[in-house]
Amino acid sequence: MTDAASSFPRITKPGRDFRWPGGRHVAVVFNLAYEAWSDGKAPGIGPMGNPLPPGTFDANALSWGSYGAVAGIERLLRILDRNKLTASAMVSGVFAERNPEQVRAIFGAGHEIVAHSYAQDIIPAGLTEAENRDNVVRTTQALAAITGTRPRGWMSPRGTAGLDTMRVLVDEGYAWQGDVLDTDAPYLQTFENGDIVAVPFNMEINDLPHAMRFGRTPAQFLALFDDFLSHTLKVDDGAVMIDVTAHAHCYGRPGGAWAYEAIAQRVAGRDDVYVATRGEIAAHTRASLGL
Repeated sequence: MTDAASSFPRITKPGRDFRWPGGRHVAVVFNLAYEAWSDGKAPGIGPMGNPLPPGTFDANALSWGSYGAVAGIERLLRILDRNKLTASAMVSGVFAERNPEQVRAIFGAGHEIVAHSYAQDIIPAGLTEAENRDNVVRTTQALAAITGTRPRGWMSPRGTAGLDTMRVLVDEGYAWQGDVLDTDAPYLQTFENGDIVAVPFNMEINDLPHAMRFGRTPAQFLALFDDFLSHTLKVDDGAVMIDVTAHAHCYGRPGGAWAYEAIAQRVAGRDDVYVATRGEIAAHTRASLGL
């Protein structure tokens, strides 16, 4: 395994005058998370507050998490279609086996397929270098076999990469990764084996922590977005991204999906906001750096 000291890349950031296409300073990215767990595994979070005894399989959490594949993903896709928006879809590789037609439908609708590990319980931070490589290769090949195109972007479950993950992604031809939260705008990471664009992820408008950790309502989700967008547009303090993230098993449900659509309706057709996928964000960053 790579030691921590040698895992840090050389960083190249765009200049202070970096802006999105058209000179805009605010970008909005619609993300949807289509997630699954390995056979015999359950989500680490669920709707019930009382903990089970250690070692008990949480069938309730698994059933809750399964909603995304059964109903939630199609509802979110309909919302995006109605509002003529393209999203970055974080997809667990195991869905290439369990639900290949749905993966193909997401891709066919024009959404960006983002590799999201093979399953949610396979978190790169806990893997050896060999296990990291196996997970990336397995996930990449599984998704490519269904869509006919290798994914170009990667986001780890929990947004938590291992020390070896980025080098493996570079080896496998990835253009960008989203496991960073340390700044407002993308930047280039250069390792000894190549480079990759780091596209930061922000959590303010993310349904899972919003609802499951903080217990906030869909109306508050919408209000947070409205405040975030309006105040950010008022002052050009450099390029900023706003991630709007819905998990198919969380806000893919009717009780939360309306808020995701309300945000989509607020953004669709605006000319003062750059609405883009994470891949488009990464490509613009490379072009701005002259790469």
